[in-house]
Amino acid sequence: MNFLSNILVYLVAIAIALSVHEFGHALAAYLLGDNTAKAYGRLTLNPARHVDPVGLLTLLIFRIGWAKPVPVNPNNFKSYKWGNVIVSLAGAVGNIIAAIVALIIAKNSHMYAIYTIASTTAAFNIGFAAFNLLPIPPLDGWGVVSAFIPLKWSEFVYKYESYGQLILLLLIFTKTYMIIYAPIYGVIVNIVGIFL
Repeated sequence: MNFLSNILVYLVAIAIALSVHEFGHALAAYLLGDNTAKAYGRLTLNPARHVDPVGLLTLLIFRIGWAKPVPVNPNNFKSYKWGNVIVSLAGAVGNIIAAIVALIIAKNSHMYAIYTIASTTAAFNIGFAAFNLLPIPPLDGWGVVSAFIPLKWSEFVYKYESYGQLILLLLIFTKTYMIIYAPIYGVIVNIVGIFL
């Protein structure tokens, strides 16, 4: 029974973290003039619109997963470069805000179930924000970094992006991604701590 309750808590926490993250992308794109995500019904916090069942399952089992990517058309932004940067960061910002709210709920809760769900939700949101800010394709961190790479390096950028998923998997399985992940995670924890 304890195992099942833990699975349910993880499912709720992951669904919230994924939904908030993708909603952040959709909202930022919409505010910047791109209506694509809204047209596809993604401008919502409803997990059913964002959660990929296979991605959710692999996240539960292997700690590696994904959501349905939010469709964005950067050609609708007034500034292609800054629009991409803002939309890329918006998912992580959404997760940070969700983590702060969840920790405030956990801190003020007198019910064990609510405390457990809220604290687990906060942990997943912080983890999602930090992981997605890694500067590796197809993660959001690459969307930020690539916007500032000079055009003369476009050939290198193209090759790096084409091998991005392979590089990411290699870094995950060798755990070398932690070299970059740990400091990003630490910064986010400090940001969240300011509000508590």
